[in-house]
Amino acid sequence: MTLRKQAYDAFTLHLLDRRLLPGQFVSQRELAAQTNMSLGAIREMIPRLEAEGLIKTISQRGLQIARIDLEMVHDAFGLRKMIEASAIAAFVRTASDAEVATHRDRLDRVVEAIDQADGAPLPPELLAEAQAADWALHDAFVGRLRNRLVGDIHRVNSLRIRMILQERIGISQERIPVAISEHQAMMAAITARDEAGAVATLK
Repeated sequence: MTLRKQAYDAFTLHLLDRRLLPGQFVSQRELAAQTNMSLGAIREMIPRLEAEGLIKTISQRGLQIARIDLEMVHDAFGLRKMIEASAIAAFVRTASDAEVATHRDRLDRVVEAIDQADGAPLPPELLAEAQAADWALHDAFVGRLRNRLVGDIHRVNSLRIRMILQERIGISQERIPVAISEHQAMMAAITARDEAGAVATLK
């Protein structure tokens, strides 16, 4: 793996961990220090981040992490729905029963753990697993398109959506039941190989 790729991965991890925040200004040297990468590697990855809309270079101020506004929210979720309408249909058609079962069983384990909590505060690791199961499922949908260009667009857009959810909504115990219900309906349609039904569950 190249140093530029390592720097990029470290940057995106810091975004998802909220060690870098939307709208934040940061210098190249600060990024290098935070990510434990060389200044050269940081400089090499900046054009890619700019092309993907994850940072913007502001004269006299340095680098600004992508800001979250209504336009970004509208565009990111609209793009996801466009991609996933085709992706989930492809998943319904082509995913093996074993792959479907893997995602369904993972979701079921999350539901079981939440039920066992019986209303008590959910541990952070369970909230993290619920979120991870969700993203793994969406990534699996897009993977079934077998299209590298679409996959790259989905990957960057997923970063934007995760930033939006963390900034505007967050992963909370109150949201989990709603999200679980939506995904149970989605998995039921997928298990039944109901393309139209699966597409209809997309939010």
